[in-house]
Amino acid sequence: MIRVALADDQHLVRAGFRALLDAEPDIEVVVEAATGTELLERLRGASVDVVLMDIRMPDGDGLWATERIAADPSLADVRVVVVTTFELDEYVARAVRAGASGFLVKDTEPEDLVRAVRVAAAGEALLSPGATKLLLDRMAVGLRDHADPSVLDPLTEREREVLQLVGFGLTNDEIATRLVLSPLTAKTHVSRIMQKLGARDRVHLVVTAYETGLVAPGWQ
Repeated sequence: MIRVALADDQHLVRAGFRALLDAEPDIEVVVEAATGTELLERLRGASVDVVLMDIRMPDGDGLWATERIAADPSLADVRVVVVTTFELDEYVARAVRAGASGFLVKDTEPEDLVRAVRVAAAGEALLSPGATKLLLDRMAVGLRDHADPSVLDPLTEREREVLQLVGFGLTNDEIATRLVLSPLTAKTHVSRIMQKLGARDRVHLVVTAYETGLVAPGWQ
């Protein structure tokens, strides 16, 4: 069973998400919170796999809460998915650097929300690739303000190539096909890159690819 926490200051939004997710046989909403502080208090008393996190909340917004989840070793297995609108690009960029694992837009289709929860719980991070690409394209200048090209120094040339393809949104199987590798080899490359870069999950590899110029805004 995938255990979900909902963090949003709008009761109607939480009620809608709960009704949708609780209708699935493998998903259960176990925590609801209207503020960041309330969320952190309840997470420490519950077993949660995925948090659907609104950015704008009182008493500790989503950015603040995401930073604290990522910094707490006892919550290391909790994945945060930011539920946002395109108007919040700056905050989403900061949330990703703070530890968020992906994005959803609030008007996403119900089936996409359910899929996102399952994907995040499974340890994958690149949610809604089209929306992620658009957001990262629009945030690229700000991301590069934080760039440190030396972070790529530990990577081999092959690993840089794999990182670029991760930045393009390719899955491990697609990377394997593109580079004529076995899927297991592609997965191993991605795992080693994450270890070398200290990345929390796959979406952080995407951000790194943008920050360091391996992926340019507007790629097709």
